[in-house]
Amino acid sequence: MPTAPRPGLRVTAGLTIPDAELSWRFSRSSGPGGQGVNTADSRVELVWDAAGSAVLSPVQRERILERLRGRLVGGVLTIAASEHRAQLRNREAARERLAALVAEALRPPAPPRRATKPSRGSRERRLTAKHRRTDVKSLRRRPREE
Repeated sequence: MPTAPRPGLRVTAGLTIPDAELSWRFSRSSGPGGQGVNTADSRVELVWDAAGSAVLSPVQRERILERLRGRLVGGVLTIAASEHRAQLRNREAARERLAALVAEALRPPAPPRRATKPSRGSRERRLTAKHRRTDVKSLRRRPREE
């Protein structure tokens, strides 16, 4: 049963990358495949130009370029998938990986941690526990000869 064509790759509720911005490359996979491994082009590379994407706002583009700096080559993100025998499954895996990667990069930064001081009660409980531990360990020692 054929699946309905997707208008694009949905990353978040507010962001969908159109299929026109995605390009595919296929090659022979070094992974599983049995006798067909040398004949079927099952390895998939999904290429997306993040720097030139029309669907990103300037803030989103800046955040993606900053957070994915190590994975981008000239503003282009490439995802390779070859873990499955079938090209179609590798295509789905690459799409899911790209969506997850972009969604993670777009997530707003965590709020900064506010430094706090331990309360007086927590300091006293900590010291009491340390004294108790010292007493337990001292009882395990061999008695001193006098």
